[in-house]
Amino acid sequence: MSGNTLVLVACLAVAVILLLGLANMMRGGDANLSQRLMRLRVLLQFVAILVIMGVAWWRSA
Repeated sequence: MSGNTLVLVACLAVAVILLLGLANMMRGGDANLSQRLMRLRVLLQFVAILVIMGVAWWRSA
Protein backbone atom coordinates (compact mmCIF):
# COMPACT_ATOMS: atom_id res chain seq x y z
CA MET A 1 0.00 0.00 0.00
CA SER A 2 1.43 3.38 -0.94
CA GLY A 3 1.83 6.27 1.47
CA ASN A 4 -0.85 8.28 -0.29
CA THR A 5 -3.32 5.44 0.14
CA LEU A 6 -2.55 5.08 3.84
CA VAL A 7 -3.05 8.79 4.43
CA LEU A 8 -6.30 8.75 2.45
CA VAL A 9 -7.67 5.76 4.38
CA ALA A 10 -6.76 7.32 7.73
CA CYS A 11 -8.40 10.65 6.84
CA LEU A 12 -11.51 8.97 5.45
CA ALA A 13 -11.87 6.90 8.63
CA VAL A 14 -11.81 10.09 10.71
CA ALA A 15 -14.35 11.76 8.42
CA VAL A 16 -16.74 8.79 8.51
CA ILE A 17 -16.70 8.58 12.30
CA LEU A 18 -17.14 12.35 12.57
CA LEU A 19 -20.18 12.27 10.27
CA LEU A 20 -21.69 9.30 12.12
CA GLY A 21 -21.30 11.11 15.43
CA LEU A 22 -22.77 14.33 14.10
CA ALA A 23 -25.71 12.50 12.51
CA ASN A 24 -26.41 10.70 15.77
CA MET A 25 -26.35 13.96 17.73
CA MET A 26 -28.53 15.82 15.21
CA ARG A 27 -31.27 13.20 15.24
CA GLY A 28 -31.25 13.09 19.03
CA GLY A 29 -29.77 9.62 19.31
CA ASP A 30 -28.15 7.97 22.28
CA ALA A 31 -25.76 10.37 24.01
CA ASN A 32 -23.48 7.49 25.04
CA LEU A 33 -23.10 6.44 21.41
CA SER A 34 -22.21 10.00 20.42
CA GLN A 35 -19.64 10.12 23.20
CA ARG A 36 -18.07 6.81 22.09
CA LEU A 37 -17.97 7.93 18.47
CA MET A 38 -16.29 11.20 19.37
CA ARG A 39 -13.70 9.38 21.49
CA LEU A 40 -13.08 7.01 18.58
CA ARG A 41 -12.69 10.05 16.31
CA VAL A 42 -10.01 11.50 18.57
CA LEU A 43 -8.17 8.17 18.57
CA LEU A 44 -8.40 7.90 14.79
CA GLN A 45 -7.14 11.47 14.44
CA PHE A 46 -4.10 10.51 16.50
CA VAL A 47 -3.52 7.48 14.28
CA ALA A 48 -3.97 9.62 11.15
CA ILE A 49 -1.38 12.10 12.41
CA LEU A 50 1.04 9.24 13.10
CA VAL A 51 0.44 7.86 9.59
CA ILE A 52 1.01 11.28 8.00
CA MET A 53 4.19 11.81 10.00
CA GLY A 54 5.40 8.29 9.18
CA VAL A 55 4.80 8.76 5.46
CA ALA A 56 6.56 12.13 5.53
CA TRP A 57 9.51 10.57 7.37
CA TRP A 58 9.60 7.60 4.97
CA ARG A 59 9.68 9.92 1.93
CA SER A 60 12.44 12.09 3.38
CA ALA A 61 14.73 9.12 4.07
